[in-house]
Amino acid sequence: MNKNLELNLVKLGKMLPLMEAFYTIQGEGYHKGSAAYFIRIGGCDVGCHWCDVKESWNPETHPTTSIFSIAEEAFKYSNTIVITGGEPLMWNMNPLTKILKDKGMSIHLETSGSYRISGSWDWFCLSPKKNKKPVQDAYRIADELKIIIYNKNDFEFAEKESKKVNKNCKLFLQPEWGKREKMTPKIVSYVMKNPKWKVSLQTHKYLNIP
Repeated sequence: MNKNLELNLVKLGKMLPLMEAFYTIQGEGYHKGSAAYFIRIGGCDVGCHWCDVKESWNPETHPTTSIFSIAEEAFKYSNTIVITGGEPLMWNMNPLTKILKDKGMSIHLETSGSYRISGSWDWFCLSPKKNKKPVQDAYRIADELKIIIYNKNDFEFAEKESKKVNKNCKLFLQPEWGKREKMTPKIVSYVMKNPKWKVSLQTHKYLNIP
């Protein structure tokens, strides 16, 4: 395909840098334990030093793929689709989510919220980062706020972020995987003192599944 044509299709959201797609169990947050088909889109400039999918950051290392091919594969597995990254909102999500919605799929998003919102979402999981804050619309529509706890200062960040989301948003604190032994007991103690929060764990890693 002509490179300029490909770039134009990416800009329109008709092609996307696809890192991987797989059927598994949602391991985190509100929907943990549920079967879901994950679509991981390449590209992210948020730059979390503890990110466990840094290979997703450079979109040019992932094949530019037709959204029709992405959706066709998703239809084979589950009615619940989780779009994650990377940072999916770097791209226009309207075309892909329309195809999925037209087939009756329930579409979940995992995002830092740092880009303009596009796409149609049944569940919006906002995981804000200190170095690139969410846009206001992300706070407004978030169904779930998930704060990664790497050190004790992150509890203060969590409280500040929780004041920005809508009143129906579910609040979760999740230990960064490499710090889980140190931070999980602190999170448990914090949640017991502040029960508006819930504990989220990366249960898929304990189960040794994707």
